[in-house]
Amino acid sequence: MKLRDKVVVVTGGSDGIGRHICLKLASEGCRIAILGRNSARLDQVVAESLDLGAAEARAYSVDFMDAHALAHTAHLIESDFGGVDILINNAGVWHKAGPLDSIDADMLVTTVQTNLIALMQLTRHVLPSLRARDEAAILNVASKSGVVAQAGQSVYSATKYGVRGFTDVLKEDEAESGVRVAGLYQSGTNTGMFAKAGEDVPNHIFTEPEDLADVVVFMLSRPAKLWMHDVRVEL
Repeated sequence: MKLRDKVVVVTGGSDGIGRHICLKLASEGCRIAILGRNSARLDQVVAESLDLGAAEARAYSVDFMDAHALAHTAHLIESDFGGVDILINNAGVWHKAGPLDSIDADMLVTTVQTNLIALMQLTRHVLPSLRARDEAAILNVASKSGVVAQAGQSVYSATKYGVRGFTDVLKEDEAESGVRVAGLYQSGTNTGMFAKAGEDVPNHIFTEPEDLADVVVFMLSRPAKLWMHDVRVEL
């Protein structure tokens, strides 16, 4: 896929992996719809993206816990950009690792809604627009936790295994529609995700988010006859 002028929706684009994906796509000349919760950080990523050469960049502040807000945002993006070529589902939250009964009840709901349900809801809204394009793609940035069971991650892993299953079935469902579907399963990444949950981890040993963003752009920009539908990035 030639990325220049493609309309790309990136969730969780205000910081971390999502921010770096936006900046890499900007340098490819994409038109980017950037979704997140923090308006100020979103505006900063929009400014950075435009400076790097994005053909267009717009911020959409949305609460991923609110199904109606997600639907409204999807319709707004469709109206603003006239369609969508690529959906990158990247938004996610982490709960502090520990036994299931140590995980806060509200955090359990937030993790499942943000990491899995909102991803499916947004994809459902964007899918008709993707099908209308000559070439289109959905890339779900999941986690190694969707492939390997790791102690203390019961709820987080449940969401990521769910994303993996959703991705695999969506790939089969859209096999004849022209919408290509892929999952990216990465090890720990050097972002603020763990700190936000009060988890003290050795971030410095993890994959750098800008390197993971390079992988995303590489996956999306392969020739038409080559599609990398399941990519795993290990430390």
